[in-house]
Amino acid sequence: MRGLKKTLDRVLSKAGVGSRTEARRWIAEGRVAVNGRKVQTPGAWADPDRDQVTLDGKPLRAANKVYLLLYKPKGYLSTHKDPEGRPTIYDLLKDVPEKVFSAGRLDQDTSGLLLITNDTVFGDYVTDPESHVPKTYLVKASALLSDDQLLRLRDGVELSDGPTRPAEVKRVRDSARFTFFEITITEGRNRQVRRMVEALGAKVLKLVRTKIGAIGIGDLEIGKYRALTAAEVRALQPRRSGTR
Repeated sequence: MRGLKKTLDRVLSKAGVGSRTEARRWIAEGRVAVNGRKVQTPGAWADPDRDQVTLDGKPLRAANKVYLLLYKPKGYLSTHKDPEGRPTIYDLLKDVPEKVFSAGRLDQDTSGLLLITNDTVFGDYVTDPESHVPKTYLVKASALLSDDQLLRLRDGVELSDGPTRPAEVKRVRDSARFTFFEITITEGRNRQVRRMVEALGAKVLKLVRTKIGAIGIGDLEIGKYRALTAAEVRALQPRRSGTR
C-alpha cells in the first residue's frame, strides 16, 4: 500500500541505523540499494515492509529499541562531538551498542535527566512543544525571590520570543541570600528557565532537570544511566486514536 511508503532517508533513520542527515549522505554516496538497485535519491519512496533495502550490501534490519534515562553531569555537552574536545554525554554511553540520540538537550551548565533512545517517534513526541510534555527543574536563584516574583513565573513572563506558558512553581526553601524553587514547564525553548529567571532580575546559579513527565531521576547516580521500564516508555508515547 502506498500509505505505508516512506522516503528512503526516513526508512533508514526509522530503522535506527543513523540520523536522516547521515542517511542522505549514504544514499548520495551510492551505498544504499532498494530491491537490488542502487538508489541515490534520498526522497525516493520505499516500503520498509515489502522492499528489500540494503546498506553496504547488508539487509536493513530495525535496531532493537532502546530507552534510557541518563543523569547528565554539569560540564557535559549534549552533542555527539565537540571541536574543542569537551566531554559529551556520549562519553558516558560508550557501552551502549545501538546508535542512540538524546530526546532533547540540556546546556553545558545544566545537569539532570536526559532521555536517550533510538526511537525517532518517541524522541519527536517528547521534544515537540505541541505534545506539552511537562519538564521539571530544581533552580537555585541568585537572589531572594518574593511571592509576587514566583507568581509571575506561574502566570508566564514575557521573553524576546514571546510570553511563556503558565508554569507550576513551588518554593522549596530560602537561605540568607538565595531562593531554591521547583518549576515545571511544558515548552522547550532554548535556555527557557534561565531566561525566565533573568526576566525577574535574577540569575540561575544552579539548574537540575529532575523529571520529564512522570519519570524522575530518583536515586540514580550522576553520570550513570538506566533503562526505562515498559510502563515509563508507554507513559511518554503519543496517544494513538483510530487506525492509520
